[in-house]
Amino acid sequence: MNNEIRNEMAVNRPDHEKEIMAIIASAISPKAMREKLEDYHELDVAEVMPKLPPQELKKLLRILTVDMLADIFEYVDEEEAGQYIMTMDVHKAAQILSDVDSDTAVAILRTLDDGLKVKLVELMEKESKDDVQLVASFSEDEIGSRMTTNYVSVKWDLSIKEAMSELIRQAGKKDNISTIFAVDQNEVFYGAIDLQELIIAREDQKLDDLIVTSFPYVYGSQDIDDCIENLKDWSEDSIPVLDNANKLLGVITSQTIVEMTDESMGEDYAMLAGLTTSEDLNEPLKDSIRKRLPWLLALLGLGLVVSSVVGAFESVVSQLTIIMAFQSMILDMSGNVGTQSLAVTIRVLVDDELTWREKVHLVVKEMRVGLCNGVVLGLLSFAFVGLYIALIKHKTFFFAYAVSGCIGASLVLSMLISSATGTLIPMFFDKIKVDPAVASGPLITTVNDLVAVIAYYGLSSIFLIDMFHLAG
Repeated sequence: MNNEIRNEMAVNRPDHEKEIMAIIASAISPKAMREKLEDYHELDVAEVMPKLPPQELKKLLRILTVDMLADIFEYVDEEEAGQYIMTMDVHKAAQILSDVDSDTAVAILRTLDDGLKVKLVELMEKESKDDVQLVASFSEDEIGSRMTTNYVSVKWDLSIKEAMSELIRQAGKKDNISTIFAVDQNEVFYGAIDLQELIIAREDQKLDDLIVTSFPYVYGSQDIDDCIENLKDWSEDSIPVLDNANKLLGVITSQTIVEMTDESMGEDYAMLAGLTTSEDLNEPLKDSIRKRLPWLLALLGLGLVVSSVVGAFESVVSQLTIIMAFQSMILDMSGNVGTQSLAVTIRVLVDDELTWREKVHLVVKEMRVGLCNGVVLGLLSFAFVGLYIALIKHKTFFFAYAVSGCIGASLVLSMLISSATGTLIPMFFDKIKVDPAVASGPLITTVNDLVAVIAYYGLSSIFLIDMFHLAG
């Protein structure tokens, strides 16, 4: 597709946001407004709602039916949904919470104050209330807190005809039917059936022949972080969630897996930035400061250590002031290499359970990469920095290449050590059962600054001052 076609499509693409806002702002009757809004996808309406003036939002929440709002709330952030719920009639709000998936209802209820939460749960339909209480019985860190009871299950020993009848009966209330789960008489999970396989099955065929008994599953009490990678790798529309007695409790949908993966990546990114949790645009100033300040104080302490080390080499700097000009280059390259190794190590630790031998192999591999890159950059620095000092700073070629040689050697040494620290520090955190993402970029950078300073000024002192007696 060429750029002209893309641009034409972009120009001709309908502006649903303006259209929806115009419909809501119009003076048409509630029935006419509902009919017009039914032509738009629920996501389009959900994205418009936070941008509406308070009076128009209140009007929209009154006009839309419970079914429409339940579908829209599946695409609304739970914090925003909680705000909408608080402005609505409690009976309508309770009906909406009864209609949305149980995990969505629990997520919304958790944003409300206890008084309103209890009142809404009491008004919910009994079946929905039981589902919500089941999901809410798991902590937010457990995978059971993200499951939904929107699934179809059949007994494993039914006939094909009986299974189809049961599917049709349940499909009136459940829309997550692409995978059907088989259980025994005690609701113990037995396997899964693909909807297409059931539809095309012959009537005289055994249902047991269609059941995949090796279908993946998780336990509701498992930590989300422990099973998120498996959930992604399985690539199923729905993954069954079992209790400790292997009874089917609910399912994790593919949409929920995407959401959890996105949240996990956001948390890891926040930790790599030196934060404890992610933050958003609407977070209060004091909360953002509270998250960031502890890390910054710790890094300030490490920064003072780096500065004191530089001060210990004051005599070297006073005799060879030119080496100060290249300090930032050494520190930057050291920090960059350490951060690269950190990113690789965290990705490997998250994706795989490494043996001791594999961990040693990873450290050696990263150090080899750091060494090879250091040699390449060190040789380039030796050649070009030497020319710069000789031609621009008007120093002798011996002086120029002695200094550039020291810079090149410092790059090799600091990049080698930095690649090791960038690998070993997250491994240490992982060993003591702390999220390796806590070994954040700022921490690695500051540690590697210390390594680079010692390597650079140490080599300068040994070779340039003590061995060649250079000054200038």
